[in-house]
Amino acid sequence: MTLLVFGLALSACGHRPPDQVENACLILEDNRSWWREVQRTERRWGISPGVQLAILKRESSFNAHARPARRRLLGFIPGSRPSSAYGYAQALDSTWDWYRNETGRGGADRDDFGDAVDFIGWYSMQSRNLSSISLDDPRSLYLAYHEGHGGFNRRSYNGKSWLLRAASQVESDARNYDAQISRCRNRLDRGWIPFL
Repeated sequence: MTLLVFGLALSACGHRPPDQVENACLILEDNRSWWREVQRTERRWGISPGVQLAILKRESSFNAHARPARRRLLGFIPGSRPSSAYGYAQALDSTWDWYRNETGRGGADRDDFGDAVDFIGWYSMQSRNLSSISLDDPRSLYLAYHEGHGGFNRRSYNGKSWLLRAASQVESDARNYDAQISRCRNRLDRGWIPFL
């Protein structure tokens, strides 16, 4: 009983970011609950685990408490943050509220991995519905994720070479992650412990 209580308390502390972020199999083997969450999101929204992980890598480097850096006044006085982005998915307050209202998940938290990947799945589905983006197009999904659907539809990303490079990197990471997962899926499934 003591071991179970300790295990639950430890899991409540959250996860620290992975030491390496290039290999999806190692990321998911080190964070077994993450494997269950990306599978759940894939079943619910049709978005591959690789795309989910690639967006999280780009947005927060898998840091549950990531925030944009503060602006500096006079070069050294901490000022305000440029946006309300927070958590694994770097979702803005307003977009997170939209997600919680639309899905009925009022208790969802941006620093919870399962909620963050569910948000990515839901947002990708909105991108499909509002911007006609295929769920198999990680580059366009990321551009809509970053620019919003209105911005994506207006092609606001044109002329932002840094963003186009970032979107191409997300696409490359998503393809690599999905290929890696296809090779270790059986191993990940075998390691699943239902009571954790």
